[in-house]
Amino acid sequence: MSTTGPTPLRLRPDQAANLPEHSLLAVEAFRTTLSLAARLRAAMDKRLREDGLTTQQAALITVVEAAGSPSLSDAAAALACSRQNLKQIASALQRKGLVELRADPDDARTTRLVATQQSRDYWASRDTSDVDAVVSWFEALDAPALRALLSSLNLVITRLDANSP
Repeated sequence: MSTTGPTPLRLRPDQAANLPEHSLLAVEAFRTTLSLAARLRAAMDKRLREDGLTTQQAALITVVEAAGSPSLSDAAAALACSRQNLKQIASALQRKGLVELRADPDDARTTRLVATQQSRDYWASRDTSDVDAVVSWFEALDAPALRALLSSLNLVITRLDANSP
């Protein structure tokens, strides 16, 4: 990216002319966060591609492992995606033998996701290079800066969750 021209993540001067600094910074933070999320996802997709997985699929397995056996709706909420999209991701993982979709024993209308032994074995067999890669992406930030970043991001997430229908 050129350092001499306008930054594409900032508003054009004609758009920004009458906005207060907080608004300008909020828009730039939004755009920068979108750019960062896309880059992080692409970097992790590249790492997982050899095994035929995507970052979204890995994220779903993480949710399933953390939640035990979440419903499709709960997993969709955790990943901030539609139930339909979540079902597609889960179906792909089911075909790979990494999750099972099971009827809830207490409510036949509810489908639950369960990680398989194959999934647990797969993740246990991966070395620590994934963690090392993620750490390297954030190595420009020391621990206090990472804590501040996490705190700030969580404030925005809380605000979004409070305003969602």
